[in-house]
Amino acid sequence: MSLRLIFMGTPDFAVPTLLELVAHGHEIVAVYTRAPKPAGRGMKLQPTPVEQEARRLGIPVLTPKTLKTPEALDEFRAHDADAAVVVAYGMILPQAILDAPRLGCFNLHGSLLPRWRGAAPINRAIMADDAESGVMVMKMDVGLDTGDVAMAERLKITDAMTAADLHDALAPLGADLMVRAMGALERGRLQLRKQSEDGVTYAAKIDKAEARIDWTRPAREVLRHIHGLSPFPGGWCELATDGEPARIKILRCEPAKGSGTPGEVLDDGLTIACGDGAIRILELQRAGKAPMKAADFLRGTPLKAGACLT
Repeated sequence: MSLRLIFMGTPDFAVPTLLELVAHGHEIVAVYTRAPKPAGRGMKLQPTPVEQEARRLGIPVLTPKTLKTPEALDEFRAHDADAAVVVAYGMILPQAILDAPRLGCFNLHGSLLPRWRGAAPINRAIMADDAESGVMVMKMDVGLDTGDVAMAERLKITDAMTAADLHDALAPLGADLMVRAMGALERGRLQLRKQSEDGVTYAAKIDKAEARIDWTRPAREVLRHIHGLSPFPGGWCELATDGEPARIKILRCEPAKGSGTPGEVLDDGLTIACGDGAIRILELQRAGKAPMKAADFLRGTPLKAGACLT
């Protein structure tokens, strides 16, 4: 026995779930994803990671601009799916779509709901200094990540983790969780529970305006801010070189010993003073350049103690 599933997803985070569902014998009757967008040199239309995998697997792909028209609903219903699996699709599902599959629509969300409902749960968990994150499978309703929860897996967040690291750890964890959830659904044994209304927080979309590093904050807050924004959009600051301020993104750092004026370079190893304590930069990126290790950066741009990042 297997389920007839519609899969709805867009970025890399969704790909492992699609692959695991196929590997476990479920019939993916259609994949819904966002339309290709111009990208790269020449700005050629680039299909989403989910579309690329779906086409490789020979699964029909649909990229509707909206799901709110009668035509979109008729097309969705015509798949005669038992359920829909939704992973970072990026489009709101109206009630009629949610009601179309026989068993409902199930979402994989990258947080421990009700904490971090919304668009950027992975980034916000790190930036808020959360001790753990995780993935949850919920049955969708029309609210913003308010549906009943079926299953969860937890994962410790270490100080060394960037948003990319946590993303890469949660994606396969979520894929395994969704496969188990669909197996339980197939057997009629998937249990759902209401989300608590205590501890609700919202993971607002990352605004580039919040990416500038504030060196007056304590070192731990600076580290979590940097890691929560890495690699995109990237926490940034400015360094005066040859009299002109140059923007650099800091992608990875670690706690360090030392103190000084916030933003002050404390040694020749890129230890930077914060409002309380210090961090050591491990990886960074100059505007228009590829990411590089701190040692490589320092070979081309030697910085002495007393220089300042702003």
